[in-house]
Amino acid sequence: MRFLIILAALALAAVVIVLIVYAIGGAGASASAPPGSSRWETRTESDGGVTTVVVRRVTLNAAGEQVAETGRQIVATIPDGDPEWEARYQEAMAQARTRVATLEIESD
Repeated sequence: MRFLIILAALALAAVVIVLIVYAIGGAGASASAPPGSSRWETRTESDGGVTTVVVRRVTLNAAGEQVAETGRQIVATIPDGDPEWEARYQEAMAQARTRVATLEIESD
């Protein structure tokens, strides 16, 4: 039993270390993005009584500012008057974040 507790504690410590390294490495990667680099991101747009959740690929300049949109995928369109708007929006954003993660992994 004691072995399982120690093993679980070691696994938890490893996860925390990986998350810290990922957070530190991820913050530095976007700040030092080379000119012309691109990334995938989520975006919410509202127009004409409809909210649209999209995933788009943007090109960045040396300062990390967006200069062009080079790809776009619509995840969901939700009428603003929909009684289930909040739940549908949260689900669409979760799908968009998952899609961004997948597309970023594929583009590495």
